[in-house]
Formats: sequence, C-alpha cells, structure tokens
Amino acid sequence: MGSAVRRLGQIIAFSAIVLLSSCGDEPKKSAPVETPRPAPQPKMQLVETPRFDSNSAYNYIQKQVDFGPRVPNTDAQKACAKWLESELKSFGLEVITQKAKVTAYNNKELDIYNIMGRYKPEAEKRILLCAHWDTRPYADRDTENRNKPIDGANDGASGVGVLLELARAVASDSNKPNIGFDIVFFDAEDYGQPQSSMVGSGDNTYCLGSQYWSTNIPIEAYKPAYGILLDMVGAANATFPKEQVSMEYAPEVMNKVWDLAHTMGHKNYFKMYIGNPITDDHLYLYQLGSIPTIDIIHYEMTRHDFGSFHHTHADNMDIISKKTLQVVGDVLLQVIYQE
Repeated sequence: MGSAVRRLGQIIAFSAIVLLSSCGDEPKKSAPVETPRPAPQPKMQLVETPRFDSNSAYNYIQKQVDFGPRVPNTDAQKACAKWLESELKSFGLEVITQKAKVTAYNNKELDIYNIMGRYKPEAEKRILLCAHWDTRPYADRDTENRNKPIDGANDGASGVGVLLELARAVASDSNKPNIGFDIVFFDAEDYGQPQSSMVGSGDNTYCLGSQYWSTNIPIEAYKPAYGILLDMVGAANATFPKEQVSMEYAPEVMNKVWDLAHTMGHKNYFKMYIGNPITDDHLYLYQLGSIPTIDIIHYEMTRHDFGSFHHTHADNMDIISKKTLQVVGDVLLQVIYQE
C-alpha cells in the first residue's frame, strides 16, 4: 500500500496556488493584508459549553513528550499509540485504529497508526477534528544534533493534547452536544524529505498518514459536514492567519470559526488576514477524501516562518503556553456546541 500512496501523491492535481509545506522553510513575502470585511453584522451569540481545562491539555502534551519522539517504527510510537487508544476509549468514544504500511521518500517502509475516536457514531450530522501525532525524525532546521529526532511538543503533541482535553470535557458534560464528531490522529505527517524550500515543488512526501486515510477511510460513506485540523497550536503568543488553502476549499467554515473566535475576544490569536498556502493534512482530506477542512496553524507572517523553534530541539515543553491551549480549546468547544 505504501507504493500506492507514493504513486497517488505524484498524480495529485494541486491547485493553481503555490503551496508551502508546514515542514519546510518559507520564502519572503509581502506584509499580510487584511481580509476585506463586509458590513458589520449583529454580534454572534455564544452558547454555554463545558469547561476546557488547559492544565489537563498541558499534561496530555507532557505525557506524549515523555514517551520520547513518536517517530514511525520506534518503541515510543507503539507505546504512545496504545495510550492514545486507551484515552479515547476512557471518554466513551468508539475507537478505530487503522494500521498500514507506507513508503517514505527514502524508500523506507513505515508502520503507521491512524487512530480515530467517534463520539455518537450513530449521528448523521457530524464534524471531523484532527491533528498529527508523530514527530520529525530529525532536527533539520537546528544547528546542533540535526540527525536526532525532536520532542515535537508543539508540532504534533499540542493539537493532540487539545483534542484529548476536548473529548474529556464533552464526556464529563451533562448537556451533551446534539451532533456527532470524530477525532482522528494522523501518523507520519512529518516524515518528509528535507528541503530548503517546498515552494512549487508539489512535494507529497509529507502527510503520509492522512494521504492513506483519505483514500482508505475506515467508515463507509463517511461524509462529515466539514473538518478542522490543528497543527502547532500550543506556543506562547501564537498567531493563526486564515490559511490560504483553507480559504479556497472551506471559506465558510474558516470565516465562521474566526468570527466566533473574535466574538470570544481572541483577535490577537485568530488573525483576519490571509496567510500563506500550506501543504498539510487538510489538503489531502479535501483532494482525496472530499472533506472540506480548515487548518488552524501557527504561522508568523512577519517572520515568514512557523516559529524559530520549528523542526529544532527547541520544540519542547518550554515553549508550550497554557493560555494558548485555553484559547484554542474554548473556540473548538464553542464550534461544536454552536452546531
């Protein structure tokens, strides 16, 4: 199946826009431009949600880091996969683990685990929430120990930590949401070919887990209304622009989420300007799985970078902010309960 993924990646028809990889260095671009705003609308009404505990989300991130780098074909990967399954089950979710083999850019065969937890699997109306849980097998943007894997506290573990806490919060709430949702943790997102720039390369060596899942969805006729991907959502003072691929494939979803975030007072995190187009799991969910998905991803437009810690050994627990986790978790819960 791994070679099929590689062949599939070679024939994907990318959009006319130039894509950047969440795993590569970025070119210099012009300053961000604010999205044109329509005439003022009545303020969105917020609904009551269960409490999101940022301390709990932080502990879920710490637990992942404690396993060690979650690189495919390692003991840490297998141990963490079992723990993720156990946690999702403890919240009452129906768990499906998709085991597969894919082939990396260097022809290495990787054992991967895409882990899915389903809340109210019988509900017809549902949304998809996802993040990748693997870590970069090398610190190719560092100046030291470049061949050693990184902790991936932000790049990988932060999105997973937020979604685990969200599942816990919903499970403990007496006022359950009316819709169903599915949480998917994708493997092998960050096992891509090192390059100085991913611009215009059409590189499909990243996101191997979501490429496989999107062409082998384990639920028959699976059609969620939309998806939300979390990637690098735990750093202090994080900024989330309106990522350009998301705006092309799911603009209504992105605008709704960002408007909710602003109504909640989080305009310093959720920026109204259009960010760069990024090759990430959401791209394949749409192109291969026909699921319109947005990407909430940290990107610093003034630096043209995912952060100085990106793909370095500085991506550790020191950069994780409970305040940022709280903001992202609160927004996601509001999205779910608004539905």
